[in-house]
Amino acid sequence: MKAMNGLIGLSSQPSKGLEVVKKQSVRTRHIPQRTCVGCREILAKRSLTRVVRTDTGIKIDSSGKMPGRGAYIHDHLSCWQSALKGSLAKALRIDLTESDRQTIMQFMQKITDDSPQEGLLKSNG
Repeated sequence: MKAMNGLIGLSSQPSKGLEVVKKQSVRTRHIPQRTCVGCREILAKRSLTRVVRTDTGIKIDSSGKMPGRGAYIHDHLSCWQSALKGSLAKALRIDLTESDRQTIMQFMQKITDDSPQEGLLKSNG
């Protein structure tokens, strides 16, 4: 048996002279993605505006950290208009009150529409 072990070359000690080189992997940072409830486009979370359902009504969450059920919308007027038609209420799982609609309308007044979709619609019609 001893001779057999010698022939096979089994050794419990690591061989000297060989170095193990570890590769350093380059990790890409995870970017959270969310879907716009107005146009259903998936984008980076930071490029969307969050609307939050709270006990007192709907609030625009500029920090993205408020507690409560949230929905994300582009900063395009067309997305806000289509979200207001029903998809925002469905995403937040509530019926929008008149004060909620006023809050959204006030925020929509501040939005400048840079949507490429609007430009296409105007040139075709």
